Amino acid sequence: MGYQLLNVLVFTLFGIFFVVLTVSILSRLLRPRVRSEDEPGKLETYECGEPTIGSSWVRFDIRFYSLALIFLIFDVEVAFLYPWALVFKTLMNNDFGGFIFLEVMVFLCILMVGFVYCWVKGDLDWLKVKPFMREAVVEETPEPGDAAIPEEPQEVAA
Repeated sequence: MGYQLLNVLVFTLFGIFFVVLTVSILSRLLRPRVRSEDEPGKLETYECGEPTIGSSWVRFDIRFYSLALIFLIFDVEVAFLYPWALVFKTLMNNDFGGFIFLEVMVFLCILMVGFVYCWVKGDLDWLKVKPFMREAVVEETPEPGDAAIPEEPQEVAA
């Protein structure tokens, strides 16, 4: 029993030593420290060759992340259908076709419920409108023929 605890202690100490060595000592030795006043562009944020606009410490809206995660979830789930489609004919010949088809339909129903939930919740809307603001948005929408919307120019017959 003592020998096994000694193994755990040795590996724990090695892990702590390894982390301390790499994080504190090696990172200080390997990182670049030269800051030249001749090249101030090296300290700027790089934006794919475009001129930097504003600070790089900008808060991003959560909509970017939530929409990307929703896309990623449904994209990966749909990727699970490709292997099923490849072996479905073989499974149909082995009398498993009905059961496998039913399983895939349950899978698609679960995906559809998740999609409808995201849609109803408003996670797929880029601009979220609060419920009390919907009346204001509807009232401000001009009607066709209103002075706010310029009508299309009509051609003059020659």
